[in-house]
Amino acid sequence: MASRVLAKCVRSVARQSVKLSQGSFAVKAATGARPIQHPFSVLSCSKKTRQNDLIWVSSSQLQPCRLYGDLPPLTLETIKDRVLYVLKLYDKINPEKLETTSHFMKDLGLDSLDQVEIIMALEDEFGFEIPDAEAEKLMSPQEIVHYIADKKDVYE
Repeated sequence: MASRVLAKCVRSVARQSVKLSQGSFAVKAATGARPIQHPFSVLSCSKKTRQNDLIWVSSSQLQPCRLYGDLPPLTLETIKDRVLYVLKLYDKINPEKLETTSHFMKDLGLDSLDQVEIIMALEDEFGFEIPDAEAEKLMSPQEIVHYIADKKDVYE
């Protein structure tokens, strides 16, 4: 399958040149078009053959490789920034009154339904579920930051 995908990429452009970079195989048009990244790395360059102004690489020269991506590691500061960002986007909270020590009900005038909606938004933001028994205890952004830091094992 990989050789078919590679052959299709090579055939699709009139003149091709091979650009080898560490960890990926790129097929680039001679006209300077953006390279097409291919999820295979080239093992060696010695067995390339040139036919009709195209460069062919045999499938035995390709080795599958995985390309990983992830978010930067969490810190207390990034957790605090993300929590405050979600809270500022909530329509019933005045961003000017919001502080890390603000109590949802006393300082911001929210009710229990608003607190549930905030917890749901934070669950979406951080990608894990907060149990209802724990969510009832979270009454300020600072408490939410500490709870998320404990669950994600962030200590500074």
